[in-house]
Amino acid sequence: MAKQKEIKTNAMRILDKHKINYDVLQYECEAFIDGLHTAEKTGAPVEQSFKTLVLQGKSGQYYVLVLPIAYEVHLKNAAKLLHEKSVEMIHVKDITAITGYVRGGCSPLGMKKQFPTYIHESAEKFSKIYVSGGRIGTTLCLNPQELAAVTGAHFGAFCIEDENEGA
Repeated sequence: MAKQKEIKTNAMRILDKHKINYDVLQYECEAFIDGLHTAEKTGAPVEQSFKTLVLQGKSGQYYVLVLPIAYEVHLKNAAKLLHEKSVEMIHVKDITAITGYVRGGCSPLGMKKQFPTYIHESAEKFSKIYVSGGRIGTTLCLNPQELAAVTGAHFGAFCIEDENEGA
């Protein structure tokens, strides 16, 4: 019997083009599930699993934030990091129009346009992190430094949990 050909996402094609090693984890899912449930389905360690969020600054510029699945964005800290007066999450209904991805399948790689990208600094302590592969049911495991290199991302602190660590 012929081996079923893996269907590549834009995210995978970008990694292949840049000769970046990654592993693909597939899971059964037909609609959006949050990152915690995705990690549970794939067996990925929660602390190494990251979600991709898109924010819009007061200037109108869009930004991509990659953060641990159990964390929340601290909007004031994010605005400061992004040199914006303020930032807000984009509306769920706008995700596909802005990124080309659907909710639950939004990857920091391969969006319609390359937006300024920031990866939470906690990713730097891992040799591998897990991010969306660009469609629901697909997770990619790769080195965070290589993800930063291919997306032009910077590392930074922009989560509510960062505030608590200083207390």
